[in-house]
Amino acid sequence: ELSEERRKELSKVAAKYAEGARIAIRNVRRDGMEALKKMEKEGDISEDDHKRTSQDIQKLTDKMIEQVDANLVSKEKEIMQV
Repeated sequence: ELSEERRKELSKVAAKYAEGARIAIRNVRRDGMEALKKMEKEGDISEDDHKRTSQDIQKLTDKMIEQVDANLVSKEKEIMQV
């Protein structure tokens, strides 16, 4: 049986992992955006395609971050449950 203090420590650890996941997601988004800029500059895609794909990447990024946040809330509830 975990003490309340230990449960709080585990919640903090879970929050750190969640923040690491958010950072990783944003890094992937940044790499994707840079690749799009490069493709547009080289003429592989049009400006409209660039904008549309950028919006899709942003929507996907937001969705993944929401999933991380939802998982964190769920895990914190589970940890704090006596």
